[in-house]
Amino acid sequence: MAGVLVIEDDDRIRLSLALALEDEGYTVRGAASAEEGLVAQREEPADTVLVDLMLPGVDGFECIRQLRRGDDVPIVVISARDDTHDIVAALEAGADDYLVKPVAVKELSARLRALRRRGRTVQALTSMVFGDLEILPEAGEVRIAGEPVPVTRTEFRLLCELGEHPGQVFSRQQLLQRVWEYEIGDERLVDVHVGRLRQKIEKDSKQPRYLVTVRGMGYKLQR
Repeated sequence: MAGVLVIEDDDRIRLSLALALEDEGYTVRGAASAEEGLVAQREEPADTVLVDLMLPGVDGFECIRQLRRGDDVPIVVISARDDTHDIVAALEAGADDYLVKPVAVKELSARLRALRRRGRTVQALTSMVFGDLEILPEAGEVRIAGEPVPVTRTEFRLLCELGEHPGQVFSRQQLLQRVWEYEIGDERLVDVHVGRLRQKIEKDSKQPRYLVTVRGMGYKLQR
């Protein structure tokens, strides 16, 4: 069974999420603060971490940043805050997805399953080369000029999807379907992940060489 760590300071919400996810077949641990959750994840890593943003002490944004350091564990934000700034800030901090409370357990479970599938080996060419950028699907690696680049599971799947179709433009909705496996989703997920990837693989993220925007259409990976 997949393990889920729920970092949520509201006891009732934490318990209700745990009970609901256990009914869906997950093993669940809870933490009432970021500090407690970070220790729990270091000592016994979960397969997925759920994080509330409004935590006492260290807030959810910093919790995500600390979880993300050296760890590609899927992170899903569950928060009552639905402001665009908060959503984008959480994704830029390193979260893979963002759900607004109250959360439908069936939807959450479906998203967790999609996140787990993203962690599996990508079936693709042995390697994909775009100038100094090299994508190695079987090894789960990305390199720039021969040097490894740390990417999350979602970032890796996004690169592989674009890399398998060099020069082909994908709309945001197409990428949500192919990478996130969402029939309907928030297109900001795509934009923020593209932005994070550019910070990692481009010499100048504002004038990208590889991962480019086609105005009014979407994104493509070019040689």
